Amino acid sequence: MTDTTAQSAGTFDHTYDVVVVGSGGAGFATALGAIDAGLSVLMIESSDKWGGSTAMSGGGMWLPNNPLMRRAGVGDSREEALTYLEATVGDTGRSTFRERKEAFVDGIEDFVLTAEKYGMTFARSTDYPDYYPELPGGKIGRAIEVKPLNSKVIGAWWKTISAPAGMPIKTDDVWLLGRAWSTPAGFIRGAQFVFRALGGVVRGQRLVGIGAGLSSAFLQAVVLKHQVPLWLNAPLEELLISDGRVTGVRTTRDGKPVTVRATRGVMLAGGGFDHNTEWRRKYHGIDGFPSGNPANLGRPTELAQQAGAAVELMDDAWWGASVAATPGHDPSFIVGERSLPYSIIVDARGDRFANESESYVDLGHHMLEHDKDGAYWMIADVRHARRYLRTFALDPKNNKAMREAGIMAKGSTLAELAGRIGIDPTRLQATVDRFNGFARSGVDGDFGRGNSAYDRYYGDPTVHPNACLGPLEKGPFTAFKVVIGDLGTKGGVLTDANGRALREDGTVIDGLYSAGNNSASVMGSTYPGPGSTIGPAVVFGMRAARHMARSDV
Repeated sequence: MTDTTAQSAGTFDHTYDVVVVGSGGAGFATALGAIDAGLSVLMIESSDKWGGSTAMSGGGMWLPNNPLMRRAGVGDSREEALTYLEATVGDTGRSTFRERKEAFVDGIEDFVLTAEKYGMTFARSTDYPDYYPELPGGKIGRAIEVKPLNSKVIGAWWKTISAPAGMPIKTDDVWLLGRAWSTPAGFIRGAQFVFRALGGVVRGQRLVGIGAGLSSAFLQAVVLKHQVPLWLNAPLEELLISDGRVTGVRTTRDGKPVTVRATRGVMLAGGGFDHNTEWRRKYHGIDGFPSGNPANLGRPTELAQQAGAAVELMDDAWWGASVAATPGHDPSFIVGERSLPYSIIVDARGDRFANESESYVDLGHHMLEHDKDGAYWMIADVRHARRYLRTFALDPKNNKAMREAGIMAKGSTLAELAGRIGIDPTRLQATVDRFNGFARSGVDGDFGRGNSAYDRYYGDPTVHPNACLGPLEKGPFTAFKVVIGDLGTKGGVLTDANGRALREDGTVIDGLYSAGNNSASVMGSTYPGPGSTIGPAVVFGMRAARHMARSDV
């Protein structure tokens, strides 16, 4: 950091009201709020791709008691939302205090209505439950997402989005598409998806949904319609400080240093540190198998600390299970496939250790607690492959690579499979026999798989008596190596209810804000519902912009 006390405004290369570091959901929401308040904005992105982890994600936003629910007459309230947050998140540290939870819930309407005002169109994920729907205040259908849109409207920007691909898919499609050829409801949704895609092609459109759609809608509203400059390959190099206040940034553009004054504030929305191996080893004790943006290296958080900011939750992440990566590829984060019948996940000894269908954060925590250095395997019988769409096994070339790398193995019998993955055949058979008994009775007596509405959301309702349980008894059997993956890190800058960075003593660092995975999560160590990363990111981004608009220059 640099003390710029002697630096006058005239020595800056550029001046804006707000400088946003990062181009994911938190950054775009901050920019949108600033635009709405009549403030000038600059967005800087460290990599050559914009959109961050948001563009790579499912694009859902967990926003309880949102305006779309009220329009549909779906019951929810501020009180129920806060009751649920207390039941799931609780008070686990400085990032989860009551005022921040209230700020999140109370800021939802402003974000949704402002985004709609600037042309963003949302849809409810009507069937997607909270991740603990049986707890007090739990609901179904609190998440929202953008409706698939024609990404051609963003022109050449599409070439530099961080999203791996674009499809006209919605979060609310995924649970049914997984069983598109095994259940009537799945077949209908699959047909709807195909016709939606073909309709776009016929109309000359390139329809995209989920994270790519959300990011495209943000870019259209912020960069195209309101001419907010977005600089790529412009990493944050320094926070400029005058008399204890953050007054701007030093970045790099076209290989040259550039200083930018921020009269109202600097928003750090540069993601977490999931791809910083040194930090992962330091804070998590593992190298990590991230599925987020490769540009998430933690530099904005490091600079915030140098400016005096406190950090929180650095030892946590948005954990989950991933199929191990083949050389040159990323791991495959698995969600719905874990809940489908005819499959289990076991440790290196061949034992089950958790409810395979539970929230991915919970499963990730259980993997870490059980054996953070060990091998895990997802084992399935032939019906799992024949009946369900497995996102991690769609590419024949990658399947071949997985076999060659020992990530995938097959056996005509469980004993043969066990030998190929290094597990005692007798012990694996005992595990499967016990699980098969639970599957036939419909009750998982060890871990309660299928007890929750969240578990059953991704299950197969044609399988009885439990949609998540199906005996493993028909070969050939397949095993996929599973590792402890994540969607990003949870730790970062400690902020108040308006996204302002705080010091260890709780005082505010004037002019410095943070949101998204660049900040310590209001969700603490858990994951209350679908979109609990992007939901708070956009809400606190908007709240920060509102605070900047009210602040004195």
